[in-house]
Amino acid sequence: MEPDLSIIIVNWNVRDLLRRCLLSILQPPTSNLQVIVVDNASSDGSVEMVRQEFPTVRLIASEVNLGYPGGNNAGLAVARGRYVMILNPDTEIVGNALTTLIAFADAHPDVGVIGPQLLHPDGSVQSSRRRFPTLATALFESTWLQPLAPRRLLRRYYVLDRPDDAVQDVDWVDGAALLARRTAIQQVGPLDEGYFMYSEELDWCRRFRQAGWRVVYLPTAQVIHHRGKSSEQVVAARHIHFQTSKVRYFRKFHGPLVGQLLRLFLLANYAGQTALEGGKWLIGHKRPLRAQRIAAYWQVLRSGLRSRTDDPPAGLKPAGGSA
Repeated sequence: MEPDLSIIIVNWNVRDLLRRCLLSILQPPTSNLQVIVVDNASSDGSVEMVRQEFPTVRLIASEVNLGYPGGNNAGLAVARGRYVMILNPDTEIVGNALTTLIAFADAHPDVGVIGPQLLHPDGSVQSSRRRFPTLATALFESTWLQPLAPRRLLRRYYVLDRPDDAVQDVDWVDGAALLARRTAIQQVGPLDEGYFMYSEELDWCRRFRQAGWRVVYLPTAQVIHHRGKSSEQVVAARHIHFQTSKVRYFRKFHGPLVGQLLRLFLLANYAGQTALEGGKWLIGHKRPLRAQRIAAYWQVLRSGLRSRTDDPPAGLKPAGGSA
């Protein structure tokens, strides 16, 4: 008999948080649940821990970092549940959240994706539901200009005009904890591996919506999210992946011109910040911190904020073939 739910956890070097996540899922144990851990070449003993402490978990130990979409797709390939949940390793299931999610999905066959309410470790509500971003949103959100953004712009984007405790249809939900209907996945396809991390759930939810499926925020199911414990280990890479993914999303859904304008705008932001940090370094203000930031921002500038599937600059394409 196929399980009701397959949970896919993509892990990278957060062994202790992964243990807590698995314990929150498997205690008490349930027989109608498939748990899959995809380890993205961790070096902290995560693989050994899962093998020794959680023998019922299906473990896929990749020798290379597949990225977040790639890791989830590896899990999707072996998932057998009627529903599939992608879950960050820095999360903990609260109470009967899994049962609540499945019951809601069973009662609403037109719903393709459900996002539970995410909580900070102190129990406060973590923002996890969104409207689709506009170009204006992209120019302000998660840039140094965010404090200058019109209040209404980001309030609308973060859905702060609706109560946290109301069940509601939304454009997309945070991929830290996201349940999707298997039949809907079969229709829209897996996650886009052109993203390495960030924006992949935005892209996925947009495709679910385009295919006619509802995306619902369900606050009666709760998950604690410790937030960003893998990505915070590599600051420069986090900046690169976040902004590159933003550019890829706009290029894919709003056209290459919009994507290019956003890319150049973001690069100009990083160039300005690099110059600012350089000036502070010259006057001797917290030089180790300034040097660290300059190095990180310089890596971002060198990346050009091009995703893995973007065409390389002219002259760098392989001879006799296409990029």
